[in-house]
Amino acid sequence: MSTAAPSNAMPGDALDATQYRRLVVVLGILGALGPMTIDTYLPALPRLAQNLDATASQAQLTLSAMMMGLGLGQLVFGPLSDAVGRRRPLLWGLIGHAVASVICGLAPTITVLLAGRLLQGLASASIAVASQAMIRDLFRGMRAAELLSRLALITGMAPILAPLVGSGLLTFTSWRGVFAVLATAAVLIGFLVRGHLAETLPPPRRIPATVGGTAAAYRRVLSDRLFLAVVLVAAMVFTALFAYVSGSSFVMQGVFRLSPQVFGVVFASMSLGLSLSSQFNPRLVRRIGPVRGLLTGLLVITIGALAMLLLAQFRVGGLAGFLVPMFVVMMGLGLALPNAPAVALHRHGANAGTAAALLGAAQFAMGGIVTPVVGALDDGTSRPIPLVILSAALVALVVMLASQKQLRAESYD
Repeated sequence: MSTAAPSNAMPGDALDATQYRRLVVVLGILGALGPMTIDTYLPALPRLAQNLDATASQAQLTLSAMMMGLGLGQLVFGPLSDAVGRRRPLLWGLIGHAVASVICGLAPTITVLLAGRLLQGLASASIAVASQAMIRDLFRGMRAAELLSRLALITGMAPILAPLVGSGLLTFTSWRGVFAVLATAAVLIGFLVRGHLAETLPPPRRIPATVGGTAAAYRRVLSDRLFLAVVLVAAMVFTALFAYVSGSSFVMQGVFRLSPQVFGVVFASMSLGLSLSSQFNPRLVRRIGPVRGLLTGLLVITIGALAMLLLAQFRVGGLAGFLVPMFVVMMGLGLALPNAPAVALHRHGANAGTAAALLGAAQFAMGGIVTPVVGALDDGTSRPIPLVILSAALVALVVMLASQKQLRAESYD
Protein backbone atom coordinates (compact mmCIF):
# COMPACT_ATOMS: atom_id res chain seq x y z
CA MET A 1 0.00 0.00 0.00
CA SER A 2 1.34 3.42 -0.89
CA THR A 3 1.28 6.02 1.83
CA ALA A 4 3.02 8.80 -0.05
CA ALA A 5 1.62 12.21 0.83
CA PRO A 6 -0.59 13.64 -1.87
CA SER A 7 -0.45 17.21 -3.10
CA ASN A 8 -1.15 19.76 -0.39
CA ALA A 9 -3.99 21.22 -2.47
CA MET A 10 -7.37 19.79 -1.49
CA PRO A 11 -10.88 20.50 -2.89
CA GLY A 12 -11.93 22.19 0.34
CA ASP A 13 -9.24 24.84 -0.09
CA ALA A 14 -11.31 26.35 -2.93
CA LEU A 15 -14.32 27.06 -0.68
CA ASP A 16 -14.96 30.72 0.10
CA ALA A 17 -15.88 31.86 3.61
CA THR A 18 -19.64 31.59 3.03
CA GLN A 19 -19.39 28.10 1.54
CA TYR A 20 -17.14 26.97 4.38
CA ARG A 21 -19.56 28.26 7.02
CA ARG A 22 -22.46 26.53 5.26
CA LEU A 23 -20.47 23.29 5.18
CA VAL A 24 -19.72 23.56 8.91
CA VAL A 25 -23.38 24.19 9.76
CA VAL A 26 -24.82 21.36 7.65
CA LEU A 27 -22.19 18.77 8.60
CA GLY A 28 -22.48 19.90 12.21
CA ILE A 29 -26.23 19.34 12.22
CA LEU A 30 -25.74 15.93 10.63
CA GLY A 31 -23.16 15.10 13.27
CA ALA A 32 -25.50 16.29 16.01
CA LEU A 33 -28.29 13.91 14.97
CA GLY A 34 -26.43 10.88 16.34
CA PRO A 35 -25.83 12.34 19.82
CA MET A 36 -29.39 13.69 19.85
CA THR A 37 -30.68 10.21 19.02
CA ILE A 38 -28.62 8.74 21.85
CA ASP A 39 -28.98 11.38 24.55
CA THR A 40 -32.50 12.76 24.15
CA TYR A 41 -34.12 9.68 25.66
CA LEU A 42 -31.60 9.14 28.46
CA PRO A 43 -33.75 10.93 31.09
CA ALA A 44 -36.61 8.59 30.15
CA LEU A 45 -34.70 5.30 30.57
CA PRO A 46 -35.99 4.49 34.08
CA ARG A 47 -39.55 5.44 33.08
CA LEU A 48 -39.25 3.51 29.79
CA ALA A 49 -38.15 0.38 31.65
CA GLN A 50 -41.13 0.65 33.98
CA ASN A 51 -43.61 1.27 31.16
CA LEU A 52 -42.47 -1.75 29.12
CA ASP A 53 -42.04 -4.05 32.15
CA ALA A 54 -38.32 -4.24 31.43
CA THR A 55 -35.30 -4.35 33.73
CA ALA A 56 -32.76 -1.54 33.90
CA SER A 57 -30.30 -3.77 32.03
CA GLN A 58 -32.83 -4.37 29.23
CA ALA A 59 -33.47 -0.64 28.99
CA GLN A 60 -29.72 -0.04 28.64
CA LEU A 61 -29.66 -2.62 25.84
CA THR A 62 -31.74 -0.21 23.74
CA LEU A 63 -28.64 1.98 23.75
CA SER A 64 -26.43 -1.01 22.90
CA ALA A 65 -28.73 -1.96 20.00
CA MET A 66 -28.31 1.43 18.43
CA MET A 67 -24.55 1.37 18.97
CA MET A 68 -24.26 -2.04 17.32
CA GLY A 69 -26.35 -0.85 14.38
CA LEU A 70 -24.12 2.19 14.05
CA GLY A 71 -21.02 0.03 14.11
CA LEU A 72 -22.08 -2.79 11.79
CA GLY A 73 -23.90 -0.53 9.35
CA GLN A 74 -20.80 1.50 8.63
CA LEU A 75 -19.02 -1.58 7.29
CA VAL A 76 -21.66 -1.71 4.54
CA PHE A 77 -22.28 1.98 3.94
CA GLY A 78 -18.59 2.95 3.88
CA PRO A 79 -17.74 1.10 0.65
CA LEU A 80 -21.19 2.02 -0.71
CA SER A 81 -20.45 5.72 -0.25
CA ASP A 82 -17.14 5.24 -2.08
CA ALA A 83 -19.13 3.76 -4.98
CA VAL A 84 -22.20 6.00 -5.30
CA GLY A 85 -21.03 9.23 -3.67
CA ARG A 86 -21.86 10.75 -0.32
CA ARG A 87 -25.22 12.52 -0.79
CA ARG A 88 -27.36 9.50 -1.61
CA PRO A 89 -26.31 7.46 1.45
CA LEU A 90 -26.93 10.57 3.56
CA LEU A 91 -30.47 10.95 2.27
CA TRP A 92 -31.21 7.22 2.50
CA GLY A 93 -29.98 7.25 6.07
CA LEU A 94 -32.16 10.20 7.04
CA ILE A 95 -35.26 8.53 5.59
CA GLY A 96 -34.40 5.29 7.40
CA HIS A 97 -33.81 7.19 10.63
CA ALA A 98 -37.27 8.78 10.44
CA VAL A 99 -38.96 5.41 9.80
CA ALA A 100 -37.03 3.70 12.62
CA SER A 101 -37.92 6.52 15.02
CA VAL A 102 -41.61 5.96 14.28
CA ILE A 103 -41.20 2.22 14.98
CA CYS A 104 -39.51 3.02 18.31
CA GLY A 105 -42.23 5.47 19.29
CA LEU A 106 -44.96 2.90 18.63
CA ALA A 107 -43.13 -0.10 20.15
CA PRO A 108 -45.48 -2.18 22.34
CA THR A 109 -42.68 -4.27 23.89
CA ILE A 110 -39.02 -3.94 24.75
CA THR A 111 -38.22 -6.43 21.95
CA VAL A 112 -39.82 -4.24 19.29
CA LEU A 113 -38.05 -1.21 20.74
CA LEU A 114 -34.72 -3.04 20.54
CA ALA A 115 -35.39 -3.87 16.87
CA GLY A 116 -36.34 -0.26 16.17
CA ARG A 117 -33.20 1.03 17.85
CA LEU A 118 -31.07 -1.40 15.82
CA LEU A 119 -32.66 -0.07 12.62
CA GLN A 120 -32.15 3.47 13.88
CA GLY A 121 -28.48 2.68 14.37
CA LEU A 122 -28.14 1.21 10.87
CA ALA A 123 -29.69 4.34 9.37
CA SER A 124 -27.48 6.57 11.50
CA ALA A 125 -24.45 4.61 10.27
CA SER A 126 -25.13 5.68 6.70
CA ILE A 127 -25.33 9.30 7.83
CA ALA A 128 -22.20 9.11 9.98
CA VAL A 129 -19.90 7.41 7.51
CA ALA A 130 -20.93 9.57 4.54
CA SER A 131 -20.51 12.84 6.44
CA GLN A 132 -17.16 11.70 7.88
CA ALA A 133 -15.93 10.74 4.41
CA MET A 134 -17.04 14.15 3.07
CA ILE A 135 -14.57 15.80 5.44
CA ARG A 136 -11.73 13.61 4.13
CA ASP A 137 -12.83 14.31 0.54
CA LEU A 138 -12.34 18.03 1.15
CA PHE A 139 -9.51 18.31 3.68
CA ARG A 140 -6.61 16.41 5.22
CA GLY A 141 -4.23 16.66 8.16
CA MET A 142 -4.45 19.82 10.24
CA ARG A 143 -7.20 21.33 8.08
CA ALA A 144 -9.33 18.24 8.69
CA ALA A 145 -8.63 18.40 12.43
CA GLU A 146 -9.55 22.11 12.49
CA LEU A 147 -12.82 21.44 10.64
CA LEU A 148 -13.67 18.57 12.99
CA SER A 149 -13.09 20.87 15.95
CA ARG A 150 -15.35 23.55 14.48
CA LEU A 151 -18.01 20.93 13.84
CA ALA A 152 -17.71 20.01 17.50
CA LEU A 153 -19.12 23.44 18.39
CA ILE A 154 -22.41 22.23 16.88
CA THR A 155 -22.16 18.52 17.65
CA GLY A 156 -20.93 19.38 21.13
CA MET A 157 -24.15 21.26 21.75
CA ALA A 158 -26.16 18.10 21.03
CA PRO A 159 -25.30 16.28 24.28
CA ILE A 160 -25.88 19.58 26.11
CA LEU A 161 -29.31 20.23 24.63
CA ALA A 162 -30.49 16.63 24.13
CA PRO A 163 -31.10 15.69 27.78
CA LEU A 164 -32.66 19.11 28.38
CA VAL A 165 -34.99 18.54 25.44
CA GLY A 166 -35.71 15.00 26.63
CA SER A 167 -36.43 15.97 30.23
CA GLY A 168 -38.51 18.91 28.98
CA LEU A 169 -40.56 16.63 26.75
CA LEU A 170 -41.19 14.31 29.69
CA THR A 171 -43.03 17.10 31.50
CA PHE A 172 -45.91 16.91 29.00
CA THR A 173 -45.47 13.66 27.07
CA SER A 174 -44.15 10.14 27.52
CA TRP A 175 -40.90 8.66 26.25
CA ARG A 176 -42.73 7.90 23.00
CA GLY A 177 -42.94 11.60 22.25
CA VAL A 178 -39.15 11.76 22.23
CA PHE A 179 -39.04 9.46 19.20
CA ALA A 180 -41.70 11.52 17.42
CA VAL A 181 -39.41 14.54 17.77
CA LEU A 182 -36.45 12.53 16.42
CA ALA A 183 -38.48 11.40 13.39
CA THR A 184 -39.45 15.00 12.63
CA ALA A 185 -35.84 16.16 13.00
CA ALA A 186 -34.60 13.54 10.51
CA VAL A 187 -37.13 14.68 7.89
CA LEU A 188 -36.21 18.36 8.32
CA ILE A 189 -32.49 17.62 8.11
CA GLY A 190 -33.14 15.68 4.89
CA PHE A 191 -34.56 18.82 3.28
CA LEU A 192 -31.53 20.77 4.52
CA VAL A 193 -29.11 18.29 2.93
CA ARG A 194 -31.00 18.32 -0.38
CA GLY A 195 -30.81 22.08 -0.60
CA HIS A 196 -27.44 22.96 0.88
CA LEU A 197 -24.92 20.12 0.71
CA ALA A 198 -23.16 19.38 -2.57
CA GLU A 199 -21.66 16.05 -3.55
CA THR A 200 -17.97 15.84 -2.60
CA LEU A 201 -17.00 12.65 -4.45
CA PRO A 202 -17.20 13.14 -8.24
CA PRO A 203 -17.81 10.06 -10.44
CA PRO A 204 -14.17 9.76 -11.65
CA ARG A 205 -13.01 9.23 -8.06
CA ARG A 206 -15.62 6.62 -7.17
CA ILE A 207 -14.77 2.96 -6.61
CA PRO A 208 -17.25 0.43 -8.08
CA ALA A 209 -19.21 -1.45 -5.41
CA THR A 210 -18.23 -4.97 -6.41
CA VAL A 211 -17.46 -7.76 -3.99
CA GLY A 212 -13.89 -7.88 -5.24
CA GLY A 213 -13.50 -4.10 -5.13
CA THR A 214 -14.92 -3.87 -1.63
CA ALA A 215 -12.69 -6.69 -0.42
CA ALA A 216 -9.66 -5.02 -2.01
CA ALA A 217 -10.50 -1.70 -0.35
CA TYR A 218 -10.80 -3.37 3.04
CA ARG A 219 -7.52 -5.23 2.48
CA ARG A 220 -5.71 -1.98 1.66
CA VAL A 221 -6.98 -0.27 4.78
CA LEU A 222 -6.63 -3.27 7.11
CA SER A 223 -3.03 -3.85 5.99
CA ASP A 224 -2.08 -0.47 7.50
CA ARG A 225 -0.99 -1.30 11.05
CA LEU A 226 -0.73 2.35 12.04
CA PHE A 227 -4.33 2.91 10.98
CA LEU A 228 -5.44 -0.09 13.05
CA ALA A 229 -3.54 1.22 16.06
CA VAL A 230 -5.21 4.63 15.88
CA VAL A 231 -8.60 2.97 15.32
CA LEU A 232 -8.07 1.07 18.58
CA VAL A 233 -7.25 4.35 20.30
CA ALA A 234 -10.38 5.97 18.86
CA ALA A 235 -12.46 2.99 20.01
CA MET A 236 -11.09 3.36 23.54
CA VAL A 237 -12.01 7.06 23.50
CA PHE A 238 -15.58 6.10 22.57
CA THR A 239 -15.54 3.46 25.30
CA ALA A 240 -14.77 6.19 27.81
CA LEU A 241 -17.53 8.41 26.44
CA PHE A 242 -20.22 5.72 26.42
CA ALA A 243 -19.29 4.40 29.85
CA TYR A 244 -20.52 7.78 31.06
CA VAL A 245 -23.43 8.11 28.64
CA SER A 246 -24.85 4.66 29.39
CA GLY A 247 -24.39 4.74 33.14
CA SER A 248 -25.02 8.38 34.03
CA SER A 249 -28.82 8.22 34.07
CA PHE A 250 -28.95 5.34 36.54
CA VAL A 251 -26.08 6.68 38.69
CA MET A 252 -27.42 10.21 38.96
CA GLN A 253 -31.07 9.24 39.35
CA GLY A 254 -30.46 6.03 41.30
CA VAL A 255 -27.36 6.64 43.44
CA PHE A 256 -27.60 10.42 43.84
CA ARG A 257 -31.44 10.62 43.67
CA LEU A 258 -31.73 13.37 41.05
CA SER A 259 -35.04 13.93 39.25
CA PRO A 260 -35.17 13.47 35.44
CA GLN A 261 -35.29 17.26 35.01
CA VAL A 262 -32.29 17.91 37.27
CA PHE A 263 -30.43 15.04 35.61
CA GLY A 264 -30.97 16.73 32.24
CA VAL A 265 -29.45 19.97 33.51
CA VAL A 266 -26.48 18.21 35.15
CA PHE A 267 -25.81 16.04 32.09
CA ALA A 268 -25.87 19.15 29.92
CA SER A 269 -23.44 20.98 32.19
CA MET A 270 -21.00 18.07 31.95
CA SER A 271 -21.14 18.25 28.17
CA LEU A 272 -19.97 21.86 28.32
CA GLY A 273 -16.52 20.53 29.19
CA LEU A 274 -16.39 18.64 25.90
CA SER A 275 -17.68 21.60 23.93
CA LEU A 276 -15.28 24.11 25.48
CA SER A 277 -12.14 22.03 24.99
CA SER A 278 -13.10 21.09 21.44
CA GLN A 279 -13.16 24.79 20.60
CA PHE A 280 -9.68 25.20 22.03
CA ASN A 281 -8.49 22.24 19.96
CA PRO A 282 -7.92 24.09 16.61
CA ARG A 283 -5.39 26.41 18.25
CA LEU A 284 -3.78 23.48 20.03
CA VAL A 285 -3.55 21.50 16.78
CA ARG A 286 -1.91 24.42 14.97
CA ARG A 287 0.75 24.55 17.69
CA ILE A 288 1.46 20.87 18.36
CA GLY A 289 -0.36 18.87 15.65
CA PRO A 290 -3.24 16.35 15.89
CA VAL A 291 -1.10 13.49 17.24
CA ARG A 292 0.05 15.41 20.30
CA GLY A 293 -3.43 16.88 20.62
CA LEU A 294 -4.82 13.34 20.83
CA LEU A 295 -2.18 12.33 23.36
CA THR A 296 -2.95 15.41 25.48
CA GLY A 297 -6.64 14.51 25.50
CA LEU A 298 -5.87 10.96 26.65
CA LEU A 299 -3.71 12.23 29.51
CA VAL A 300 -6.47 14.57 30.69
CA ILE A 301 -9.03 11.72 30.54
CA THR A 302 -6.71 9.49 32.58
CA ILE A 303 -6.19 12.12 35.29
CA GLY A 304 -9.92 12.83 35.59
CA ALA A 305 -10.91 9.15 35.66
CA LEU A 306 -8.29 8.26 38.27
CA ALA A 307 -9.46 11.10 40.53
CA MET A 308 -13.10 10.05 40.09
CA LEU A 309 -12.36 6.41 40.91
CA LEU A 310 -10.41 7.29 44.07
CA LEU A 311 -13.16 9.63 45.29
CA ALA A 312 -15.80 6.96 44.62
CA GLN A 313 -13.74 4.21 46.26
CA PHE A 314 -13.31 6.20 49.49
CA ARG A 315 -16.81 7.73 49.27
CA VAL A 316 -15.51 11.30 49.31
CA GLY A 317 -17.29 14.30 47.83
CA GLY A 318 -20.70 12.82 47.08
CA LEU A 319 -22.23 14.13 43.86
CA ALA A 320 -19.48 16.76 43.47
CA GLY A 321 -16.87 14.00 43.79
CA PHE A 322 -18.44 12.41 40.71
CA LEU A 323 -19.20 15.51 38.65
CA VAL A 324 -16.00 17.58 39.03
CA PRO A 325 -13.59 14.88 37.78
CA MET A 326 -16.15 13.87 35.15
CA PHE A 327 -16.01 17.43 33.83
CA VAL A 328 -12.23 17.00 33.52
CA VAL A 329 -12.77 13.74 31.61
CA MET A 330 -15.18 15.50 29.26
CA MET A 331 -12.57 18.19 28.56
CA GLY A 332 -10.12 15.45 27.62
CA LEU A 333 -12.73 13.89 25.33
CA GLY A 334 -13.15 17.27 23.62
CA LEU A 335 -9.49 17.05 22.59
CA ALA A 336 -9.37 13.34 21.78
CA LEU A 337 -12.61 12.95 19.81
CA PRO A 338 -11.79 15.31 16.89
CA ASN A 339 -8.10 14.40 16.66
CA ALA A 340 -8.51 10.61 16.57
CA PRO A 341 -10.35 10.48 13.20
CA ALA A 342 -8.08 13.16 11.72
CA VAL A 343 -5.04 11.02 12.51
CA ALA A 344 -6.68 7.72 11.52
CA LEU A 345 -8.03 8.84 8.12
CA HIS A 346 -4.97 10.87 7.15
CA ARG A 347 -3.36 8.16 5.00
CA HIS A 348 -6.51 6.89 3.26
CA GLY A 349 -7.94 9.61 1.04
CA ALA A 350 -8.50 7.15 -1.82
CA ASN A 351 -10.58 4.88 0.42
CA ALA A 352 -12.01 7.48 2.79
CA GLY A 353 -15.43 5.83 2.97
CA THR A 354 -14.02 2.39 3.74
CA ALA A 355 -11.55 3.77 6.28
CA ALA A 356 -14.26 5.89 7.92
CA ALA A 357 -16.50 2.81 8.03
CA LEU A 358 -13.91 0.73 9.87
CA LEU A 359 -13.21 3.61 12.24
CA GLY A 360 -16.88 4.16 12.97
CA ALA A 361 -17.61 0.44 13.27
CA ALA A 362 -14.89 0.01 15.88
CA GLN A 363 -15.99 3.08 17.83
CA PHE A 364 -19.68 2.30 17.96
CA ALA A 365 -19.16 -1.43 18.46
CA MET A 366 -17.18 -0.60 21.58
CA GLY A 367 -19.94 1.81 22.58
CA GLY A 368 -22.42 -1.04 22.26
CA ILE A 369 -20.23 -3.47 24.19
CA VAL A 370 -19.43 -1.14 27.07
CA THR A 371 -23.08 -0.33 27.82
CA PRO A 372 -24.00 -3.77 29.26
CA VAL A 373 -20.54 -3.99 30.86
CA VAL A 374 -21.24 -0.86 32.91
CA GLY A 375 -24.62 -2.34 33.84
CA ALA A 376 -23.07 -5.68 34.82
CA LEU A 377 -20.53 -3.92 37.06
CA ASP A 378 -23.27 -2.04 38.90
CA ASP A 379 -22.66 -2.23 42.64
CA GLY A 380 -24.93 0.57 43.78
CA THR A 381 -22.12 3.16 43.57
CA SER A 382 -20.63 5.37 40.86
CA ARG A 383 -17.42 3.26 40.66
CA PRO A 384 -18.16 1.30 37.46
CA ILE A 385 -18.10 4.45 35.30
CA PRO A 386 -14.60 5.71 36.28
CA LEU A 387 -13.27 2.14 36.35
CA VAL A 388 -14.23 1.57 32.70
CA ILE A 389 -13.09 5.05 31.63
CA LEU A 390 -9.69 4.66 33.30
CA SER A 391 -9.15 1.19 31.80
CA ALA A 392 -9.97 2.46 28.30
CA ALA A 393 -7.73 5.52 28.66
CA LEU A 394 -4.77 3.44 29.81
CA VAL A 395 -5.13 1.04 26.86
CA ALA A 396 -5.25 4.01 24.48
CA LEU A 397 -2.17 5.59 26.05
CA VAL A 398 -0.17 2.37 25.76
CA VAL A 399 -1.09 2.01 22.07
CA MET A 400 -0.24 5.66 21.35
CA LEU A 401 3.13 5.41 23.05
CA ALA A 402 3.92 2.16 21.22
CA SER A 403 3.10 3.86 17.88
CA GLN A 404 5.00 7.11 18.46
CA LYS A 405 7.85 6.34 16.05
CA GLN A 406 5.47 5.71 13.13
CA LEU A 407 3.26 8.65 14.02
CA ARG A 408 6.22 11.05 14.08
CA ALA A 409 7.19 9.92 10.58
CA GLU A 410 3.85 11.16 9.17
CA SER A 411 3.26 14.71 7.93
CA TYR A 412 -0.04 16.21 9.11
CA ASP A 413 0.36 19.64 7.50
